[in-house]
Amino acid sequence: MECRLRVAERLRREFPGWGAKLGEDHLVDLGVLGQISDTALTRDAAIRFEKTGLPNTFVPGRNLLFFTFAAAIGYRRGLKHLVGGMCETDYSGYPDCRDDTLKALQASLSLGMDQRFVIHTPLMWRDKAATWELAQDLGSMPLVELIRDETHSCYQGHREHRHDWGFGCGACPACDLRHKGWDAFVAGRNTA
Repeated sequence: MECRLRVAERLRREFPGWGAKLGEDHLVDLGVLGQISDTALTRDAAIRFEKTGLPNTFVPGRNLLFFTFAAAIGYRRGLKHLVGGMCETDYSGYPDCRDDTLKALQASLSLGMDQRFVIHTPLMWRDKAATWELAQDLGSMPLVELIRDETHSCYQGHREHRHDWGFGCGACPACDLRHKGWDAFVAGRNTA
């Protein structure tokens, strides 16, 4: 939650053309997810795979709930475009990150609110290396550095250890993906 403030502040300062499009910050308390799910992201639990084949980091319905709240806020503000950073390329198999799930949700939100919503997932078919490349294409190295320095993917939420690829515990599946993606991105830049 603290990262979002730093990211927004730096976007506004370092990318003024984008900053004007950010709008006001709106925080919605989604602590209810911790009350209805027992996962490694909502409880103090070791990361492991469940009988379903999914890691216990899967929070059932999380992205469905996120987009539903975003659509409700969008409805009130007259906004029709919702953006999410999920992908199917190198993810843990979460069903609410799948393209088909999000297409169905887009139709449901549009019908349920009687207003057309479009869910955009620009990372859906990109691996982590291609995601870093997209950041470089959009904002050059200043955007890559902003993302590396101010965000993290770590399931443990660690911000104590800074690696070449950013902050994280360095051991969880999300850190492993980010690390491998960063290495592939850097290798691609060095051969270009």
